[in-house]
This record gives sequence, C-alpha cells and structure tokens, in this order.
Amino acid sequence: MKKIRELIRLIAIGVRYFVLTRIYRMDISSTARISYGAKLDKTYPQGIHIDEDSYVASGAIIFSHDFSRSIKANTFIGKRCFIGANAIIMPGITVGDESIVGSGAIVTKDVPSNSIVAGNPAKIIKQGIRTKRFGQLV
Repeated sequence: MKKIRELIRLIAIGVRYFVLTRIYRMDISSTARISYGAKLDKTYPQGIHIDEDSYVASGAIIFSHDFSRSIKANTFIGKRCFIGANAIIMPGITVGDESIVGSGAIVTKDVPSNSIVAGNPAKIIKQGIRTKRFGQLV
C-alpha cells in the first residue's frame, strides 16, 4: 500500500510539472517542488521562473502581472529557495539563491541571495545563511 501511494504521488508531481511547464510554459526546474495549494500566476505564465531544488509551500502566491498597473514582469525564484506558506511574491521580484521567504510574507522588493525575509512588507531578518535542497537550512 505504501509503494502504491508513493507511485501515485510521483505521478501527480509529474502531471503537475507537465501542465505548468508544457501547457502554461512556465520556466520551472524539474527538481523544484510546487505544493498543490500554491498559486502561480496564469495571466502571464511565461513570467514565472523557479530554479532548481526550490520549494513553494501551500498557499503561497507568485505573481507575474499586476492588472491595476498593466504590468507583466518576470518573477524569479533562485536555487535552493523556500517560499513559506501563504507568502506573496509580487511581479518582477527576484528571490536570490539560497533564500527563505517566511510564511505570510509579502515580498515587494528583491531578496538578496543567502538571506531570510519575513513580514509585511518583507524585510531581511538574517543574512549569510546557507541552504540545501528545498531551502532547508544547513
């Protein structure tokens, strides 16, 4: 039974990856993981870029457009990043490699590599961190 559940999980991950990258044309690394509860902007899906070994938790929203200002912009999530539950990444933002965005943070400015941000608006709370796969602290 456990092997069947694992197989179903792997198939579901593969199907979601196929839909996001082939149908919506998002630039998502095959080693990144996107929670099913996460929301990626489908108004301008080509503007979503998520690099290798990053994780986007449930409830997180990554925007690549702003309807009120008529903006379509590329939004980048670097390597080995963690985007916390219910975080919001605004359009045109770059989250640097090995960074962590805290749960519920609203990111309105670029996040430098190797840092942790949290709050509304998100502010740097720690720098010089290192992460491994899926943004876990080393």
